[in-house]
Amino acid sequence: MTQSLEDYLETIYIIISEGRPAQVRDVARLLDVKMPSVVKAIHELKKLALVTQEPYSPISLTPKGERLAKMVLSRHTLLRSFLIQLGVSRKIADKDACMMEHILSAETIDKIRAYTERQK
Repeated sequence: MTQSLEDYLETIYIIISEGRPAQVRDVARLLDVKMPSVVKAIHELKKLALVTQEPYSPISLTPKGERLAKMVLSRHTLLRSFLIQLGVSRKIADKDACMMEHILSAETIDKIRAYTERQK
């Protein structure tokens, strides 16, 4: 799965977690992309069996999509917290975490998680 599709999945999950319906326009606004880009991404996520959506209806996550979205969000949250602990501003930490969450290995993520837990 591409970094971009992971970002779409994470954003859909966040919207749904807030108790709102995940509409194409909301995903587009949060990711600062055009609605046709969201429609194309939703099509790809459907092919991967990660989301479902009827025309003009909210986007829903499949159980598989929800598990993957939670994992992506968990990595993002962990990395943002780690960077903030290092003294990085929240805005930059959030931006950098978004990039890092897609490229770091599971081993590195596990080591960062263990390190941050020891620091508490």
